[in-house]
Amino acid sequence: MGRRFLALMIDWTMCSIIANFGGFESKSLSILAIFFIEVIVLTTLAQASAGQRILRLKIVDFTDEGVVRPVRILLRTTLICLVLPAIFTREGRGLHDWAANSKVVRI
Repeated sequence: MGRRFLALMIDWTMCSIIANFGGFESKSLSILAIFFIEVIVLTTLAQASAGQRILRLKIVDFTDEGVVRPVRILLRTTLICLVLPAIFTREGRGLHDWAANSKVVRI
């Protein structure tokens, strides 16, 4: 749980820096949009966002630990942006992982 939160903070900080130097008008909305795009692109290509990669985490399919399909990554990231990770299932997965049938593992 701690690594996942720290990875989120790393991603958010990087997106905040990009938004601040990018000259966007609405900083908070820009940070969220940059975060959304960053997580979708990097998770689709590398199974992990930048923060997750730094902390040696990756997103895998819950049932076979294979690659998560892009549509499910889109769903997972949308739910993260709606702050649903704060809700956890009995098995300790966030609601966003439950809905996307994914899980976070150490690499």
